[in-house]
Amino acid sequence: MKQIDGGVCAAKGFKASGVFCGIRKNKTKKDLALIYSEVPATAAAVYTTNLVKGAPIDVTKRHIVDGIAQAVICNSGNANTCNADGIEIAEMECELLSKELGVKAEDVIVASTGVIGQPLCIDPIASGIPELVSSLSYEGSDLAAEAIMTTDLSKKQIAVEFEIGGKVCHIGGIAKGSGMIHPNLATMLVFITSDVKISKDLLQKAISSDVKESFNMMSVDGDTSTNDTVAVMCNGLAGNKEISSEGPEFDTFMKALNTVTVYLCRCVAGDGEGASKMLECKVNGAKTAEDAKIVAKSVICSSLVKAAMFGSDANWGRVLCAIGYSGADVDVMKVDVAFESKAGKVAVCKDGSGIAFSEEIAKKVLTEKEIDILVELNDGDGEAVAWGCDLTYDYVKINGDYRS
Repeated sequence: MKQIDGGVCAAKGFKASGVFCGIRKNKTKKDLALIYSEVPATAAAVYTTNLVKGAPIDVTKRHIVDGIAQAVICNSGNANTCNADGIEIAEMECELLSKELGVKAEDVIVASTGVIGQPLCIDPIASGIPELVSSLSYEGSDLAAEAIMTTDLSKKQIAVEFEIGGKVCHIGGIAKGSGMIHPNLATMLVFITSDVKISKDLLQKAISSDVKESFNMMSVDGDTSTNDTVAVMCNGLAGNKEISSEGPEFDTFMKALNTVTVYLCRCVAGDGEGASKMLECKVNGAKTAEDAKIVAKSVICSSLVKAAMFGSDANWGRVLCAIGYSGADVDVMKVDVAFESKAGKVAVCKDGSGIAFSEEIAKKVLTEKEIDILVELNDGDGEAVAWGCDLTYDYVKINGDYRS
């Protein structure tokens, strides 16, 4: 398995595009994206568990209930959430794209991201769709990745190549997400494409299982978005025999999928609103895998831990505190903690108590852009990884005037 270029266009038969249509006031930012499969594809998705959901989620759920999709259209700058005509607008997007692209409206996945509670006018989308379709390209992933960004500072995309049944296969993805990141079943907006042939039931099982180990183990600010969606389309053009049961080929697909999702997780965590550092909490030695997940997520979500990492302060007591209130079954008198980065590693806690360490070395370790928080519970074989970022002054600045 190797990483390659191409993002959502790396898989055979996929094109993408991104344009500015006028939803945003800033004409330098693209605000409408399209991903298109030349043939109908097997589709699956997972969504936010927030009771307040964007209108596009209701429409997308109905459209892929049969496990088939051929296109994704997504706008940024407006979430189309809590609007009286939101579902109507989302359906109109699909109808307009259907006529221009020549696909069935019910085979379109629709998504929106941006400000909540602001009416979304169909006019700019309607005027932008012709250009969106005409600019479709096998090299268009970069444009689509840009067009779904809101407060993101960087585009997020990846693709990998691997083999199944002697056939060369590909899977790629793009993501957006910077704030309002604390997923449950899905996160932000993530669109994944593959040329693998796989049944709809196994594809749904694959993405539903994967998010528990990837996107659900990430947090930027503790807020679960109203529009979270992770959607996958697999068009089968790689030519492999359909994966219709679990086994080695399904395992290979799962590994490739997880490679893509974990990479995107790290990208989103590192690009958290106002963030200056990406944090990875690795937990080992838990009584169960579930206990390990609870601990890792608790540490990553701690505002005090995040603030300490921003200040390059080796305040390991905050890590212990987060472990203690996590709800996991932990013997705190067995816990070891260390911090690690490319500048080195420093142990700061042994058996639940502080140990002597160099503050100078610790500061050097924690000044790096990527920091690992290593937690050893010494009580079993459970392990987990979670991703997050530091908490800076800029997070408040960004969200203090988000609507403007």
